[in-house]
Amino acid sequence: MLLGVNIDHIAVLREARKINDPDPLDAISLVKRAGADQITIHLREDRRHINDDDAKKIIETSQLPINLECSITPEIIKKVIELRPHRATLVPEKREEVTTEGGLDVVKNKEVIKAIAQRLKKEQIELSLFIDPTNAMIEAAKEIQAEWIELHTGSYANIYAMLYSNLSRSRHSIKTLELDRESLHVKLLDATHELERASKLAHQLGLKVAAGHGLNYQNVKRILEINEISELNIGQSIIARAVFVGFEQAVKEMLGLVR
Repeated sequence: MLLGVNIDHIAVLREARKINDPDPLDAISLVKRAGADQITIHLREDRRHINDDDAKKIIETSQLPINLECSITPEIIKKVIELRPHRATLVPEKREEVTTEGGLDVVKNKEVIKAIAQRLKKEQIELSLFIDPTNAMIEAAKEIQAEWIELHTGSYANIYAMLYSNLSRSRHSIKTLELDRESLHVKLLDATHELERASKLAHQLGLKVAAGHGLNYQNVKRILEINEISELNIGQSIIARAVFVGFEQAVKEMLGLVR
């Protein structure tokens, strides 16, 4: 299984003080040296962390493929074509959200995404769609002729955290998941089966399957058992662990689980 390392949160740390340190560009050689397969970054409309200069420098200098997450707005797609990453992953985007919540509604935006797909194909940029694990979204992705889908694992990760970590005892507790442990066990099983079913369908349709959002050193193990998933994109948990063990070591530890 391939590992893409999302380095957005390095830029988040930089923007917390509005200075030039730490520089996301410094992470690239460490990711490569650790043995991971891809760099993932998210160029948001409001440029809250990764900015245009970051994206340009990272794409131009990285010896690893760059997966550029982005919205479907014309201004952002124009920038993606200008930057020419290895892959563009289309995601939904809301200004008020802390991180991407939920998958892209491919059915609702089918015609817009079809047009984007044609433009990206012309520029030899792979297309991936970040979607919820439902049949309708997967079938729409196939119709649009995306090469990849990335299954949104946020629901699975949230349930896992409420069941197996101290999240429910903190101020970040997820109110809708404040349930008894038996109910959370059932929900986690359902979420896992949903990802399994979605992965199998996508694979049968000839789509390459990635997964990501909220994955960490504990909850990733069940996802690794889904044979049809060939790539994981993981960021925040790696950056958080790097604070204590160093960035290269944090990537190596995740890679050890993935491999």
